[in-house]
Amino acid sequence: MFEVRSVGPYDGDVLGEIHAAAWEAAYAPFFAPEFAARAVRSRRTRWHERIAQGTATILLAELDGRPLALSAFSPSSTRPGLAEIHTFYSHPDSWGGGVAAALMAGTLSRVRDDGFARVHLWTLRDTPRSRRFYSKCGFTECGTSRAFDFGDGNPLDQVEYERAC
Repeated sequence: MFEVRSVGPYDGDVLGEIHAAAWEAAYAPFFAPEFAARAVRSRRTRWHERIAQGTATILLAELDGRPLALSAFSPSSTRPGLAEIHTFYSHPDSWGGGVAAALMAGTLSRVRDDGFARVHLWTLRDTPRSRRFYSKCGFTECGTSRAFDFGDGNPLDQVEYERAC
């Protein structure tokens, strides 16, 4: 059974492991091996600080007590009145198993409970798995794109998706 919950102060390590594993599987092929390895290490260690900052709502989805997916959202800094999902990752071991769909349902419910009627997010143009998932969850492409630099000086194209909560 899936459970979606708010993270606690001690969830940083598990969030880091989920984020690192998912990012490595989905994004590392876009980067030079050395940069990708540093990026994976960084994702393992950044979550304690993000939890402590408290600037975003961070949710964790578990299957039978095993943490498998995370999301983070806050009010959009670029789209007044909308929420923005900044982070949405599920561990590759869980891909296709329904935990991401359960987390998205929980995330949208929480966004709605926080008073937002609409939500948007950005994803890489060249990640068909994530784009299919967001479409399946009712998001539609806005027609907006941007170049995003992950820190290696080689920006990648992202596309924006939006939906009602």
